[in-house]
Amino acid sequence: MRYPANFQPDGKFFLVTFPDIPEAITQGDDIEDAMLHAADVLESALDFYLESGRPIPAPSKSNRGQHLIELPASLSAKILLRNEMVAQKIRPAELARRLKVTPQEVTRLTSLHHTTKIDGIAGALKALGKTLEIRVI
Repeated sequence: MRYPANFQPDGKFFLVTFPDIPEAITQGDDIEDAMLHAADVLESALDFYLESGRPIPAPSKSNRGQHLIELPASLSAKILLRNEMVAQKIRPAELARRLKVTPQEVTRLTSLHHTTKIDGIAGALKALGKTLEIRVI
């Protein structure tokens, strides 16, 4: 997943905003610094969506002049899993029952702050009737 970001000079800083995730706003001293802060603020804002149980908006197509901020593959997979849980109205306890694991294990599967093997996420998606596909572009 790659989210488009707007980088606008704001005096001596670059202001960074995300059209798809309006809660994610940051700044940097220069473009390189702003890119680093953009990745951090994007992940933090996505965490708010997860905690509130809201689906995370998919990234839109980028426009000319926008920078793309790419999420790690495991984080992208967790977002797909959580969005599918929201769409199907499946609570973590129900997914845990389907996977025959504890609810705490499902919490770790969907947490942005916990390292998870991609196979675990793929297994959880399979329990929801979905398949995780990976491709190289």
